Amino acid sequence: MREEYENDCPSYLKDYINYIRTVKNHSERTQEAYYIDLRLFLRYLKVVHHDVPKETDFSSIKIADVPFSYVKDFTNTDAYMYLNFLNTERNNSVKTRARKITSLRRFYGYLHDRAKTIDENPVEHVDLPKIPKTLPKYLQLDQSEQLLESISGKNQIRDYCILTLFLNCGMRLSELAGLNIADYSKKSRSLRLFGKGRKERIVYLNDACISALDDYLKVRPKSEIETKAIFLSTHANHLTRLTTRRIQKIVEDQLKIAGLGNLGISVHKLRHTAAT
Repeated sequence: MREEYENDCPSYLKDYINYIRTVKNHSERTQEAYYIDLRLFLRYLKVVHHDVPKETDFSSIKIADVPFSYVKDFTNTDAYMYLNFLNTERNNSVKTRARKITSLRRFYGYLHDRAKTIDENPVEHVDLPKIPKTLPKYLQLDQSEQLLESISGKNQIRDYCILTLFLNCGMRLSELAGLNIADYSKKSRSLRLFGKGRKERIVYLNDACISALDDYLKVRPKSEIETKAIFLSTHANHLTRLTTRRIQKIVEDQLKIAGLGNLGISVHKLRHTAAT
């Protein structure tokens, strides 16, 4: 995706992506999310300004040539028309529409407050769609125990440790994937985590987490070329850090084995479970 927003990106959007990368210190994933939201907005501007034929596939519209005047002349009224487009033409959920308007608001905030290229932020006072409140999904205590007791497979000890940390510490997926050996201190019974924007925090571990980590580290694979990651995957006889996607798959598979695969539980829902 980095290559895409380098190649198909007008200069003013490229400047914004560079700003959130270098100044706001947002992760690659967050940069990508902003680019995708703003790419859709710029495609919409080309459509409403009749810059593309009506039969053009929306997803194929290039944005590198969208003139800054389209962005500068966008008004508060236009913003509500854009919201209507997201609802009626894109069939976006209330939550998705709210996120896209938030992305737009921050982009325009940058243009007004930092870049000083517009006189006012046209979406600053746009009302966000009201998101209906729902109870967060989480595992009950007996379901959490059921999940841990049913873990199986050749990496059983590793996967048990992963699930134990998720259920007890409430850490994010990226935080667990980024764990290094040096981040674990048995003496202080803690893990050092790096969250969004590389913000550092310490979580303290209970006996279950200490035991699961110690058991895993005893069997953690070794290689001549040592890697600093705690959680490893063996691919083609080569040790690599477990990716976030692979960790998601591990959690999904173990939930299915435990008979809990139909509850809509994800890695993030395990974070809710820990909080609950």
